[in-house]
Formats: sequence, C-alpha cells, structure tokens
Amino acid sequence: MSQSETMPVRVETEGEIGLICLNNPPVNALGAAVRQGLSDAIEQLNADPQIRVIAIHGEGRALSAGADIREFGKPPIEPRLPDVLDRIEASGKPVVAVVHGTTLGGGLELALSCHARIGLPGARVGLPEVTLGLLPGAGGTQRLPRLIALEKAIDIISSGRQVPIDEAKELGIVDRVDDASPREAALAGARAVLDGSLPTRRTAEISVDLDPALIEAATQRLRKKRPALAAPIKAVEAVAQIAKPFAEGLKAERALFMELMDSPDRQGLIHAFNAERAVKRIPEAQAEPRQVETAGVIGGGTMGVGIATALLQAGIPVTLIEMAPERAEAAKAAVTRNLDGAVKRGKMTADGRDKALAALNATTDLESLAPVDLVIEAVFEEMSVKAGIFGKLDRICKAGAVLGTNTSYLDVNAIAAMTSRPQDVIGLHFFSPAHVMRLLEVVVADQTAPEVVATAWALAARMKKVAVRSGVCDGFIGNRILAHYRKAADYMLLDGASFEQIDRALEDFGFAMGPFAVGDLAGLDIGWATRKRKAPDRPPEERYVTIADRICENGWFGRKTGRGYYLYDDPKTRKPNPDAVAIVEAERKAAGVTPREFSDKDITDRYMTAMISEAARVVQEGIAQRPVDVDAVFLFGYGFPRHLGGPLNYADRIGAKTLIERIETYAREDAHYWQVPPLLRELADSGRGFADLNKE
Repeated sequence: MSQSETMPVRVETEGEIGLICLNNPPVNALGAAVRQGLSDAIEQLNADPQIRVIAIHGEGRALSAGADIREFGKPPIEPRLPDVLDRIEASGKPVVAVVHGTTLGGGLELALSCHARIGLPGARVGLPEVTLGLLPGAGGTQRLPRLIALEKAIDIISSGRQVPIDEAKELGIVDRVDDASPREAALAGARAVLDGSLPTRRTAEISVDLDPALIEAATQRLRKKRPALAAPIKAVEAVAQIAKPFAEGLKAERALFMELMDSPDRQGLIHAFNAERAVKRIPEAQAEPRQVETAGVIGGGTMGVGIATALLQAGIPVTLIEMAPERAEAAKAAVTRNLDGAVKRGKMTADGRDKALAALNATTDLESLAPVDLVIEAVFEEMSVKAGIFGKLDRICKAGAVLGTNTSYLDVNAIAAMTSRPQDVIGLHFFSPAHVMRLLEVVVADQTAPEVVATAWALAARMKKVAVRSGVCDGFIGNRILAHYRKAADYMLLDGASFEQIDRALEDFGFAMGPFAVGDLAGLDIGWATRKRKAPDRPPEERYVTIADRICENGWFGRKTGRGYYLYDDPKTRKPNPDAVAIVEAERKAAGVTPREFSDKDITDRYMTAMISEAARVVQEGIAQRPVDVDAVFLFGYGFPRHLGGPLNYADRIGAKTLIERIETYAREDAHYWQVPPLLRELADSGRGFADLNKE
C-alpha cells in the first residue's frame, strides 16, 4: 500500500484500487483547493497503470456538504466545479462515490458525476441551491433526471429538500447501501466493480425521454405556490434541457445559473443564510455560560408546553408547574402529544421520546424548583402576575439559577426589580409553537449579568434555535415593529381595502400569511389585551381603528373560536366572515370614511414602508444591535419572505431616498403615524445603506 498526504485531498492506493479522500473539515466544502486536489487526483490515478478502479470518500462528517461559503459573492476561482466533475465522469477508469453524512449541493453533484454510488446508513442527500436563490450549477439538473424518475427529480431540485438514504436507494440515486466506514465502503465498492457485482455507467450517456406535460405542470404548481421565487421555476427550466445532448444541457444549465447569480433574490437568500451566523456576535460572547442541567417551566398553556417540549428534546429534564393537579396532568398530556408528533415526523426516536417523558415532572409544587439551574416563566401576559411569581422565585431558587421570563411585551427591568438578584433575570421570548419555531429573542435587562446572556446563547444552541439579542422596550424587536406596521394594515382596511385583499397581496408578495389571517391564527384576544393595556398611553392625535376590538367584543378570536376575520368551518378553505365584513362597513360609516381603492402594490408599499420605518428606529435606539438582527428576527420568527433577506435588507433594495419620498407622501394623510426616522434620513444623506451598518 502506498499513500500520498496531499491536503486537503488524500490519494491512497491499495493494489488495483485508487482511493481519493476529501479531507477539508468540518464538512469537506468544495473550495478551490479541494477542487484542484480532486482534479489532480483523478489525473494521477488515471495515469497509474496499476489502478483499475477509483473510489471517492470523505473524512469526517460527510462526503461533502457542498460549496465553500467563504467563496460566496467572490469572483470564480479555477478550476470550476463543473469542469472537475466533467473530468471525473470522463475518467477512463470507473469511479465510485461513497455518500455519507449530509451530502448536499456540489457534494451530491460530485457523486452524480461518478459511475456508481454507495450510501451509508443515516446519510441524507439533496440539491438545496434553490434555498439560496440558485439552481444546481454543476450538472445536477442534467444528471439527476437521468438517474431517477423525472417527476421525483423535479421535486428534489425545485424544493431543495433533503432525501434520506433509504429513499435515495429506492429512487435510484445510490446503487446500494452498505453499513461500513466511508473508507471500508469505498474499498468494498471498488472491489465490487472489479468483480462485476456493482455495475458502472456514465450518467451523461443515459438516454431519457422528456415529458413536456410534467415540466408544464411543475412550473404552474410553483408559480401558484411561490409566485415571488424565481429559482425553483428556473430550476425546472434547466431540467427541461435534458431533451438536448448532454453538453448542450450543461451549457444551458450554466446560463440559467448565472442569470440567478445576478438576481436580487440570491442576494436576499445569501443574506438570510449569513444572518444566522451574524447574530451570534454579541458583546457577551466571551463570558462563561452557567451550567444548565435541569430546568423549570411555570405555566402549562400552549407556550409553556411548547417550551417544556423544546427543553426535553434538547436533553434537559423539566419540572413543569401548573396551579391545579388536573391542569398539570393536562399539560403533561400535551407535552406527550408534542413528543409523539416528533416521533411521527422522524425528529426523534420512540426511545428518545420515552426518555424525555421520564425526565418530565408535572406538578403544582412551586417549591420543587429549588434545585433547578434555569426557570422559564410562561404565564399570562400580566405584570402583576409575573411580578408575584418572580418574588416567589427569588425566595425559592438556588443562588446562581437563571430566571427567565417569556414575556412578549412587558418590561424585563421591572420584572427583575421584583427580585434581589436582577443580574440573574433575562427575557427569553419564545415564539409559538415553541418546540417548532426557531427564533428566541433574548432580552437583556439593564443589570443582566454577561454570563447569564452567554447562558441563553448556549441554551439556544442546544435547542437548535436562532437567538437574537434585544434591549428592553415594549414588544422588544419583533412585536414592537409588528405593533407599528399592523396599524398600517388597519388603516388601509378602514380606508377601503378589504382584509381579504390585504392578506392576498402580502401573500403574493411572499409572506406565508397575511396580517389578518395571522391574527386569526395567533388569537385576536392577544392583540386586544395589548391594546387595552396600552390604551391609557395612546396619544390623542393617534388615529385608532376599532374594527378588531368590535370583532373581539363578539367573542370571535379567530381559529380557536371558529371565526374571526375569517370563518373556520372548513379548515381547508378561508372564507371571509360576513359579520366581520359588516363590522368593517359599519366602522367606516361611523368614522365618516368614504372607501377608496388600493392596488396590491399600494398595499405592499405602505405595509413594508411602515415595517422598515419602525425597524430603523429600533436600530437607532440600540434595541437591536445591527440591522441584521432585525432581519433575523423577522426571518426566523415572523415568516418574512426569505428571498428578500429581511425588512432592512429589503430596504436597501428600495433605497433610503425612495422610502423617505413614500413616507413624506403618506404623511399628507397622517403626519402623526408617517414620520421619517432620523437614521433613514442620515443614510439617504450619506449615500449608505443598512448593509453598511452591519459592517460597523
């Protein structure tokens, strides 16, 4: 046996077998050095007369998770991946790939360019380029449809979904699944090629019949489902090129890829991708987190149950507190249903569920929280209730325990003041359902200790959540901005737009749900309670729309009561509630409003301008550290269209000067609501954008 230690690609020979090992930790990203190493290795082994077969595998976690993100947005570096993969496919000696770990994007395209593929248990494959506003640009759209059914290939390419290895074997992406180490599987696969038990073929040479009806159906489906996204539709267009000779198909794929490279959507999706990493840069990053081995959750409602579920899934034992034994049992049953659902969706094993349930103690005994490392209060959004609980926790909990409040709006400084240890108190604002939603707003009070902030980030990492740091204000980052731009929707509703048109316009724009449908889903009583709490401080010059209050006064709180703005008799359809429509008309008449028409563009322009205006104020006041923190909150917690990159990333597309012009135009109708944020004026005067503030 001979071996070359060339890094980050190792070449090894064993008899008639040549092994190529990708060794670029942590995920064998296909950067320039790896691409060059692969190209050199194929050339070297093809030139070696002793070698009859080549096998490629990866060191560590995966064959390759795809492109090197450090090369994003930079000029291409030779050799290009498509050229390297063409050389692999053209190899005079058969090449086998071992697919293990999470093999995605260029990693899967590498495997597809080989002549046979072996999967390892637990592996997942996929072509996720559409999630970054691109399409597979190294032959994925031309090779995958030649290996598997066209309809299945279109689904994988246009959705970006990850395919478990057993499904990949069933579809024909891999030829077989072996239970071995990557290197041993590579050797076994190479030997199988030599003895003829593993057939090889060049994917490019597989003939395929294109079904135009399938292409058209997929295109129409994507236009209906995601009309704002170009990449999935372009990806299907690329797949349609399989009707051409292979080389021409590759050329067409590359042209479509380059079109998307220059699109605003790509910039937005890359920004969204990077935002998850950017928000980890916090002033307290160097502090030592406190150890969290056990946790308590106070409140067994929807939010408390979700938080308890998320903690248990992260391997943290939970004591869940409710006021009455029957409510504690109901909360435990709800956690059980959540965990059962996780098993059903393949998110955890049945054994993992059983261990999690064994680590749950649902009780009415608040004193049982004495030994826990972390307590998260998740009771009704009422300051007096929360203040009372924190006064008790101050007495009960051990020294050094982190005391978290899941408040959505309330003053965390005031809550901390109810204890003798304000340095241990922090806001941990989860989003419902807490065991599903990825965002965790970490609200840092004036006296919160740095190590407590660091503990929140460590906890978020264990729970696989995206933590964003917020200062203290009413509503923090997300709900403060939401409260502002939601008024813009209410104003348009009162002035003549229907709630159905507003929802549809914003859904066509890219939001998963419009604001009125979201209100129905969350529960209209939540917003009603907030409005009543803030009513004494409402400025007399503020225009106040009473439509939502009138709806709530009838006991119509949305989905949970079967009606709100919409009727929910049939869960598959969304029909306007005629009684809500009547309330809108009555309130317009009472306010002396003559209804006027709004175009869909009018709706999205006003809604987004209102959102951006308040977001700018949140950054200016230091509630959010940077614009990217605002973007992350809305991307991961509020369903903001990912391809737009977040409200302040989108603001840079519009431009500060245009936004100011809009605000000044709208201010002719309502000078109190529509005011130009000083930060926006400053950016317009300096010719900078919010992206420049992220670099400071």
